[in-house]
Amino acid sequence: MKLLLIHQNFPGQFKHLAPALAQRGDQVVVLTPRVSKPTTWKGITILPYQVKGASTPNIHPWLIDFETKILRATACFDAAQVLKEKGYAPDVILAHHGWGESLFLKDLWPDARLGLYCELYHRSDPDVIAFDPEFPTPSPGRNALRLRLKNLNNRLHEEVMDAGISPTRFQADTYPAHHRDRITICHDGVDTVHVTPDAMAQLALPNGDTLSRDDEVVTFINRNLEPYRGYHIFMRALPDLLRRRPMARVVLLGGEDTSYGAKPPQGKTWKQIFIDEVRPQISDADWTRVHFLGRVPYETFLSVIQVSRVHVYLTYPFVLSWSLLEAMSAECAIVASDTAPVREAIKDGQTGLLVDFFDRAKLVDETCALLESPERRATLGRAARRFAQETYDLETICLPRQLQWVDDLATLEMARHPQD
Repeated sequence: MKLLLIHQNFPGQFKHLAPALAQRGDQVVVLTPRVSKPTTWKGITILPYQVKGASTPNIHPWLIDFETKILRATACFDAAQVLKEKGYAPDVILAHHGWGESLFLKDLWPDARLGLYCELYHRSDPDVIAFDPEFPTPSPGRNALRLRLKNLNNRLHEEVMDAGISPTRFQADTYPAHHRDRITICHDGVDTVHVTPDAMAQLALPNGDTLSRDDEVVTFINRNLEPYRGYHIFMRALPDLLRRRPMARVVLLGGEDTSYGAKPPQGKTWKQIFIDEVRPQISDADWTRVHFLGRVPYETFLSVIQVSRVHVYLTYPFVLSWSLLEAMSAECAIVASDTAPVREAIKDGQTGLLVDFFDRAKLVDETCALLESPERRATLGRAARRFAQETYDLETICLPRQLQWVDDLATLEMARHPQD
């Protein structure tokens, strides 16, 4: 087959699927603004396009997001049109449509099947949009109006999408019912062969110390340290945790940007805001046991979860982080927020422990209890890995399902056009 893949940050969620398609003999071409010149990767042809223009000054704030998506969509359309003029015609187009790029591609190739990575449909349910009262949205009474506009990209893609794929039930269920029946639930997959427990793992810290499984390590990992992923909750729990566990070393991974939700006040970062809030409650000696590593290479990330005795994961009702499932694969004993996406992976008392997102005292209690119980940690960790292997394993479960999903798109196309 000829497959055209669209992703603004390729490979992104196609990290495993794209090479697998090329390896089995499909012709895979990628359009992405991430590269500046044509290149190849694992048998895949990667072609660049450039997004030009910027948001119109003084445009209505609810339209800024959609205008940006239109700029990306037209840039991708122009690059695809060049391919078409050279005689290229894909059988299947796969796209993460969250940034808008794929919006006009069926106008170029109406017979191609379009499969979308359906990450999230923005919901105005109070338990979602107003989940954290500390960070209310501007004009809460207008949330439904604002989010209806924010979903324009989803709604317009719904008209051209042939099928979708979502990594979790929670994410698929954010889409309207009439859209959901075209969405297959299949996670991107965890390489449980590579992400394993390692009794000999070591983690080198910037201060020259080295942590191992012999140390009492508590870990917390986000792409960026921000409220959507419970960073403020964890930081506010930190003074009590450090007092109760005088030997604990706390390792935090994550950048200082904003991935989700509101940005911090001008000139500040969420990371520093909550450090400044809790630092007066923590002695200088205890603070030396807190280690912010920022963003790290993947192998360092693996070392972090492999030396972890207790891994803490918190999130709003939102997209589930890959890091949680990888921590499960590494046999981490996990304390996580009792929020909808987490409950798909963490079964309370079986594959980890669940606590109310806002209950800092319970978070500390459960973390301390696990630190004091190696037998319970081992039991939870083994069950977490087993669940990851049985549910999210890349090679035996997720990748075969993804490939079948692609083949189903092609089969539907052949059924519609038997003469081809």
